[in-house]
Amino acid sequence: MSNTLPAPLPVAVVTGGARGIGLAVAQWFLAHGHRVALWDIDGETLRKTEAALADPERVLALRCDVSQPEQVALATEQTAATFGRIDALVNNAGVAVFKPVGQTTFEDWQHVLGTNLNGPFLCTQACAPVMRKTGGGAVVNIASISGLRASTLRVAYGTSKAALIHLTKQHATELGTVGIRVNAIAPGPVETEMAKLVHSVAIRSDYHDVIPLERYGTTEEIANAVGFLCSANASYINGQVLAVDGGFDAAGVGLPTLRKNAER
Repeated sequence: MSNTLPAPLPVAVVTGGARGIGLAVAQWFLAHGHRVALWDIDGETLRKTEAALADPERVLALRCDVSQPEQVALATEQTAATFGRIDALVNNAGVAVFKPVGQTTFEDWQHVLGTNLNGPFLCTQACAPVMRKTGGGAVVNIASISGLRASTLRVAYGTSKAALIHLTKQHATELGTVGIRVNAIAPGPVETEMAKLVHSVAIRSDYHDVIPLERYGTTEEIANAVGFLCSANASYINGQVLAVDGGFDAAGVGLPTLRKNAER
């Protein structure tokens, strides 16, 4: 009989994990044998999600505003104390303000960059030392197609995501030397509750016109990409940005005309 203890289950931290893409990512990790720490600013939704997952041995739910250094430090300490390690960090928490440039206030700007850029900086800085103790890990930042190409009404959001993409490369360059890979996902439009609230019929039609696959993505499709980048299958991928967007970033003009011609 072997006296060797089984290896502890790996641990993933998912910010903004109470709903949408974050919840789908958390469910991917749970389905693939991880323990998961959900960090979210929305305490009520977080409690409901924790209850719905119904897995207290593998799920830790912590209220955390990722734009606040003290809260990030506390959440990191609580996660490490509960699970003993951190193997993956998914910086998913994000906010958006959709206004014309001239109507975007400095407070709007600070709010968006505080969560979308400062948050990943703070969380990565806090979690990386814990990852190092067990030999490294993986970080995936949820950027956006709006960080790769400009769209209307997104001066704060798009700029925050473009900066996050560069932060990804900065972190990959330095943290890669200690066994921590850092990559980013740039989702196109995804069917989430937030999208349903802010995307009008006209905006949805505009997206369909410029996406070759002619549809929104699903949260599960984003989660699959995140999971891959955190897995051993992506062990030599570092500092990269993967657009999960149905071909949006690749496409130029002419798709509606092409489709009309194909119907003739």
